[in-house]
Amino acid sequence: MSPKTEPGKGRRMVRRSERETARVGRGPSQDGSQRDTGTDVGPNEAKTTWTFLTNHAHVLTCIVDEPNIRGRDIAARVGLTERAVQTIIADLVAGGYILRSREGRRNRYSVNPDGPMRHPLDQGHTVGDLFAALGHLPQLGLRDSIQRRDAGPP
Repeated sequence: MSPKTEPGKGRRMVRRSERETARVGRGPSQDGSQRDTGTDVGPNEAKTTWTFLTNHAHVLTCIVDEPNIRGRDIAARVGLTERAVQTIIADLVAGGYILRSREGRRNRYSVNPDGPMRHPLDQGHTVGDLFAALGHLPQLGLRDSIQRRDAGPP
C-alpha cells in the first residue's frame, strides 16, 4: 500500500503552495511517536534549529557587545529563559571568563580575553581568539593585547 493509505509509514505527502509552510522530516521514530528534525521549508527559505556556537558563547557575545546588558535582554536576544541566562552567567563567572561588578542597581560585566577554551580540540586558544575570529575586537579592546601576546615577551 502507498504512504497515503497507511498512516505513519514512509514519508508524509504534503501539498505546498506559496502561502503555506510545510514541515518536512517528520516521521515515526522507533518507539512509534512522531519525531521532528527541526527543518522548516517555506517558499523561499529553509531554517534549522541548531547553531555552531553554544548558548554560553551566545551569552558571552551579548556581554562583549554590551557590558551593561540586563539578563532579560540577553534572554530575549539568545532565545533562552532569564533563569537559563542567570545560570550561564554564573558558570562564566565561576570559570573566570567574566567579572561581574555592581553599578547602582545594574551589573556591569567585563570579559577575560585570556580565558582558555574548554574543549580539548580548542586547547591553546583563548576566548579572545574566538572573539577576534568573530570580529569583536573593538568591543573587547583586544587588538593590542593579542598583538602583544603574539609578539612574545618584550
